[in-house]
Amino acid sequence: MSFIQKSGQVSSQSSIKVQSELKLGSNKHTTEENMMGNTTRKRAILASALLALTGLFASALPAQAAEVGVTAKEIKLGITSPLSGRAAAVYGKVPGAMNAYFQHVNANGGVYGRSIKLISKDDAYLPTSAVTQTNQLILKDKVFAIVGALGTANHLAALRSTNLSGRGIPDLFVNTGFSGFADPAKYKTTFAVLPSYRMEAKIMAKYIKDNLAGKKIALIVQDDDFGIDAAAGFTQAGLTFEKTIKFPAGKDTAADAQGWITNTLKPANIDLAIIFATTSTTAAVLGTAAALAYRPTNGWMLGSVGGDSNTLIAGKVPLAILNGAIGFNFAPDPQDATDEYVLEFKKIYEKYVPGSTFDLTVIQGMNTAMLTVQALRAAGTNLTRKGLIAAIKAKGSTFAHAGFTPLNYSNTSHVGYNGYWIGKYSATGALLPIDGKRTIYTTDSGSGAVKVITSARPKLPKNGLPTNK
Repeated sequence: MSFIQKSGQVSSQSSIKVQSELKLGSNKHTTEENMMGNTTRKRAILASALLALTGLFASALPAQAAEVGVTAKEIKLGITSPLSGRAAAVYGKVPGAMNAYFQHVNANGGVYGRSIKLISKDDAYLPTSAVTQTNQLILKDKVFAIVGALGTANHLAALRSTNLSGRGIPDLFVNTGFSGFADPAKYKTTFAVLPSYRMEAKIMAKYIKDNLAGKKIALIVQDDDFGIDAAAGFTQAGLTFEKTIKFPAGKDTAADAQGWITNTLKPANIDLAIIFATTSTTAAVLGTAAALAYRPTNGWMLGSVGGDSNTLIAGKVPLAILNGAIGFNFAPDPQDATDEYVLEFKKIYEKYVPGSTFDLTVIQGMNTAMLTVQALRAAGTNLTRKGLIAAIKAKGSTFAHAGFTPLNYSNTSHVGYNGYWIGKYSATGALLPIDGKRTIYTTDSGSGAVKVITSARPKLPKNGLPTNK
């Protein structure tokens, strides 16, 4: 029997009692007193019933729980990246760079009074480990969002296994240029930040057609989703290769590189060799080429993933072999002492990670952290996962950032940067704009043309602390 039915019985019984007392009254005054007294009691009974009914409905409603990973004082974020294994020396810097920036923000009031806690997990650059560690972040550490996850094969495996999209967990600013991550229909909560490998390949092809038409081009490319995405871009651009060297991840030792050079590149009289791979591959090829005194006629072209000169130099790549190579970047070069973002990021990094090399990986990590802080601020004080995703769509294109190409977030786009500027490495290893002019090339991951644009980069927020104003 429902509570409403019970309250009806109470009212009926009260009515019978009132009628009985009216019949027993001996005069009008007594009758009126009885009526007044019982009317008051009747009202009290009805009021009690209504209060009880309200309480029942209130107890039936679920209490609004706080969002996962968010308290009044803290926001927990998670990242998986290689802190051990062959890729750790380069990409292991990403969480440290992000955390340095978050510490800087925390020391200046946090995000609306909440400090940011970054929980970093080591996946050793292995897809199986990335799956395990991402699950740990979600189920054990209960993070609010995944931020800056690194590696195409790794993060693809993690997304397929953990279903971040279906669970509504934000997957922000992934550190990979795989074009599929920007597909909002497939990965609803994932946002790319780096230009895609397809975009980069199309821009490379455009430069080659404009400046090196008719030359013999060779491609050294990783044989996985990373390389497949790049190959699709070259195909879309109509660029064909004299020789293509595909290798599985991890099979990029100096001995492997020596075989590629002596058995493939030299016999084919290659004019330009493109290395579209990680920094470890680039270092192996260039270091071996220097030892063999080999250089293609028109030199080398380095993909953005493996083209950070500071990392290559730290890996004992001779400056002479790097000098004159063509490189691609969306951000400023780490050696650019005139760039306001470089100067601010370097100051913060040296404070929180003293003694560590400041390089392009550090810039990317700190830039990702700056974007993350702006996304959290844009989501407001009542922080929710849905609100965070909506905020990036609505306001992400306006965020301050170190890149020279614009951000392309919108209600229909999860694309971050969509292009590069092209430079040549100097005698000191700095990537400098060709002919002293930074020309910005943009495109998409489909059949769109490569365009030259003029873009004004957002000014660095005061002290590197964005206010979203």
